[in-house]
Amino acid sequence: GQFVESGGGLVQPGESLRLSCAASGFTLDHYVVRWFRQAPGKEREGISCIDTGDGSTYDRDSVKGRFTISIDNAKNTVYLQMNSMKPEDPAVYSCAVHFGCDNERGYDYWGQGTQVTVST
Repeated sequence: GQFVESGGGLVQPGESLRLSCAASGFTLDHYVVRWFRQAPGKEREGISCIDTGDGSTYDRDSVKGRFTISIDNAKNTVYLQMNSMKPEDPAVYSCAVHFGCDNERGYDYWGQGTQVTVST
């Protein structure tokens, strides 16, 4: 299985984007799903995570109050609503699964990612 990410594009600072992460070949039950991003020359960082069991979410400080992770179980898809985009947000955004949002490594079912660009 793997994820298929979509929804990336070019926005101006302050604008919004909604990313989608559709699971293919597996169901999201019993997993947590985490959005990651990686900018050129920087390490990949986890930004938002959702527990598909109870719906609890966890956000990195740099995106709290701006990004919202959500899930549509019927569509087997996780979303990332990104508001108030900043110049530091451009990156390739991707998602993966694990069994707990406190895990930093060992995620699986990576997709190809979707590019987000913020014009300056």
